[in-house]
Amino acid sequence: MGPLRSKKRRPTFRRLLKTSDMKLENKVKNRQLKQQNVAKKQRKEQKRMRQAMKGAALQMPRPLETYRKRPEEEEEEEEFLESLPTDMMDEEDLQQMTAMARKASFITRDLSSCGPVHSSKKRSADVVRSYEKIPRKMAKMEEKELIQLLPIKDKSGVIPRCIERVKRYPNEVEEEEEEELAETPEQEDNEGASPSFMELTPEQREQFRVQALNIKKQRIASLASTIISDPLNNMKRVKELRGMMMEADPSVAVSVRKMVMVSLMEVFKDIAPTYRIRPLTPAEKNTKVKKETQQLREFEESLVSQYKFYLEDLEQTIKDWKQKKRKRSQVVSFQSYRSLAEVSVRCLCELLLTMPHFNFHNNIIVTLVPLMNDPLKTVSDMCCDAFRKLFQEDRVGGASLATVRVISGLIKSLNYSVRPEMLRTLLSLRIKEVEMKKDLEATATKKKFMTNKEKKKNLSRMQRKWKKAEEKLEKELLEAEASESKERKTKLHTETLNIIFLIYFRILKKAQKSVLLPVVLEGLANFAHLINLEFFDDLLNVLQNLIQSGNLTNRESLHCIQTVFTILSGQGDALNIDPMNFYSQLYRILMRLHAGAPNDDIIIVLRCLDAMLTRRRKQVTLQRAMAFLKRLSTLSMHVMPNASVGILAANRATMHSFSKCDFLLDNEIQGSGFYLPELDEPEHCNAQNTALWELHTLQRHFHPVVRRFASHLSHGAPSDGSSALSVELCRRSPLELFEDYSVKDMTFNPPVAPPASKKKDQFVVGAALLDDKLQKQVDSILNAAEDTQLDFTAAQH
Repeated sequence: MGPLRSKKRRPTFRRLLKTSDMKLENKVKNRQLKQQNVAKKQRKEQKRMRQAMKGAALQMPRPLETYRKRPEEEEEEEEFLESLPTDMMDEEDLQQMTAMARKASFITRDLSSCGPVHSSKKRSADVVRSYEKIPRKMAKMEEKELIQLLPIKDKSGVIPRCIERVKRYPNEVEEEEEEELAETPEQEDNEGASPSFMELTPEQREQFRVQALNIKKQRIASLASTIISDPLNNMKRVKELRGMMMEADPSVAVSVRKMVMVSLMEVFKDIAPTYRIRPLTPAEKNTKVKKETQQLREFEESLVSQYKFYLEDLEQTIKDWKQKKRKRSQVVSFQSYRSLAEVSVRCLCELLLTMPHFNFHNNIIVTLVPLMNDPLKTVSDMCCDAFRKLFQEDRVGGASLATVRVISGLIKSLNYSVRPEMLRTLLSLRIKEVEMKKDLEATATKKKFMTNKEKKKNLSRMQRKWKKAEEKLEKELLEAEASESKERKTKLHTETLNIIFLIYFRILKKAQKSVLLPVVLEGLANFAHLINLEFFDDLLNVLQNLIQSGNLTNRESLHCIQTVFTILSGQGDALNIDPMNFYSQLYRILMRLHAGAPNDDIIIVLRCLDAMLTRRRKQVTLQRAMAFLKRLSTLSMHVMPNASVGILAANRATMHSFSKCDFLLDNEIQGSGFYLPELDEPEHCNAQNTALWELHTLQRHFHPVVRRFASHLSHGAPSDGSSALSVELCRRSPLELFEDYSVKDMTFNPPVAPPASKKKDQFVVGAALLDDKLQKQVDSILNAAEDTQLDFTAAQH
């Protein structure tokens, strides 16, 4: 027979897993019990130590008298001791007594106890331990106080030491403190200056200030260059440079602090990495890493901490100026805090633009957004320009979203009483694509992804493994490249736009009479193509009520009209809305514009005409188009030359869209009635019964491009032939022509030729105009008349 088989079954995989879990739990429990036992033992030892210290303090012998004897009693005691006979004790007894006196146990031993004085083992340790139990307080005298010093350990034992300190009365202490306080301001004022600084003349003081300032400049430059040359090993220099922001020399304090602020800003811009530094987790701190990695971690940690302290210093400078705190008034005057605060704001704005990826960027935004509403125009403009550049340079949208959130909260907290420039900065946002409900439904993924069951059914084990590895690798590559996906960008832009519309709708609902209404209407006109369909009906009703109220200016009314037609030209084309009222409003506003009004209003007019006539030409009647064509031709005679060029270009586009508008180039009357130029209804003004006589007047305009367009339109705006426009003028839109021929710099574009100079005819003597024969005849007649005496009476007879 073979060997007997073991009846013990082989454990299954589940049982092994269960067993390993139990072992792990047991190990954890044993470790916790050991820790509890160790903590318990430590508590017991501490308790025993406290009891021993308490017993030593109770057994300490105390002197019976603490008062000093009188001088008379001391002299009597010395005489008595000298009178005692010295032969009563042997020399051996004296030596024994002196040896016992040197031992600490002889002094500190309690005579009532019968225990041994010293143990045979660890004698030196017991001596030190017994000395440690002695309290450090000595008996106080009336006038002197003993100060306990460190003892001296000798072969014979421990020898205590102390010195006397004379007791000072409160009056003396107060006098010394007053002297110190009186000396400190003088030291602060004259720190870094010569002792005879106050005796110098103003010219010498200025020279001394220049010398001190040059020394500080060299120090700042050397520290900054040292930091930039090797940031990993010279981060301590940043702290030293930051300490110069608290310069105490009043002659150069303001200048030095400004230079340090700007220098630190440039240093951080150079040494900061191109990524955000995150704090290390406890597990990462405990793991062992290479020396280079540890050095890099220490550098990043110190960089973040110093950058944080620097931002706090800048913010504190601004707060001190805003709250009008007169701190450090002996060093920096309160009037100088304004200039320091302006430099701090400039540094924060620069860091906002150059380091949007680094730590504490949101903290900078929170600090600068309230300053956009500052009463001081320089600070407000500085912050508004910084955020305007940030919006234009922000490609992803994270910084823009954070800024818009803070602006929304600030406007709401201040009850909409903010400067319009704060809202005008939102027009610089680069938002072109957002997620709308229509787009979400159209772009919804119709592909049915495989479930886990289908993957197991259709893919093998190796295929699933490879697919999982590929997805992980792609994710790591995206993180390494730091490439932002289009979906994340669209999501951020959508959230930003929602907050912007929330701000605009709140102001339209609660603060229609505030100064923010023009900016809100301009913003709605700018982002109208991104508004969801849900808000169209309510928004159109609100805008129509605002226009009909008559409280809006021309520019505000034009913004309302632009918003309406931008909506109707985009997603609102499916809505059954008749905008006849808005056509009438624009037709009425055109007569209010002239060269004395702001020329920028023509830009909005050109945008409205493009949306109302060109894009919606199928919904516009011929009567309405002819009425606008006639009124725009009249308007072109009363505006600046670049506005005339833009309006005539819009008329050209209208004549191409409505070919029957060439009726206005004839003198014949089409239909009944007369043209009513003052009527504000384009459908009923009988524009077909007039002619564009303004084009003949504009052909004698001083601007050459205006003359060219007027001649082109008077011939019916042909596409070819001698009256056709050049290719450059044909391809440009009205808005581009308006910008190209702008007169903002008070110069004509192209330059207008000066009028031809008319020289006066030179007056010449009459003799130069006659021939020789004729001249001789005239001379002879004149001479004969002088020689002869004429008799006029004979002629009468």
